[in-house]
Amino acid sequence: MEERALEWDYEIEGKDFRNAGKVSSKIKEILKELGFEPDFVRGVAIASYEAEMNVVCHAQKGTLHFFILPEALRIVVKDRGPGIPDIDLAMQEGYSTASLEIREMGFGAGMGLPNMKKNTDELNIVSTVGEGTIVEMVIRPPRSREGVG
Repeated sequence: MEERALEWDYEIEGKDFRNAGKVSSKIKEILKELGFEPDFVRGVAIASYEAEMNVVCHAQKGTLHFFILPEALRIVVKDRGPGIPDIDLAMQEGYSTASLEIREMGFGAGMGLPNMKKNTDELNIVSTVGEGTIVEMVIRPPRSREGVG
C-alpha cells in the first residue's frame, strides 16, 4: 500500500527578521485546520520555529520541507550557511554562536537545537562547516489518532 503524504516547501532568507516566524506560523495554521490536538500543534510549532530562526540568524538562506505522512510529521530544513563545527556542543542548552547583534535583538540564547530535541521524536543533524546544515525532525501525533493522511 502506498503512503499518501501532504507536503509543502518554504524558502527562508537569512537575516530576514521581518518575516521570521511566518513559516512556522503557517505550519501551525495547517495543523489546526486539519484538527490536530493543541498540545501537539504547539510542539510542532516550537520545533519548526526554532529551525526557521536558526536559518534566519545563522545562514544565508534555506528551505523548509514539511511533510504530513500517515504515521508522523517530517520537517527537513536545509540551509546554506557556516555549518555547525561541533553538534554535541551546539546541543547543550545555552551554547550559542549568535553574534552580538542577533543577541541584542533577543535571539541566540542557545535554546534552538535543545528545544527542537524536546519537541520531536527524532532529530537528525548533518552539518558541513562552510557549506551548511540539514536538520530532520520527525514528530508523531498522540497515539489516540489513527494516522493523519
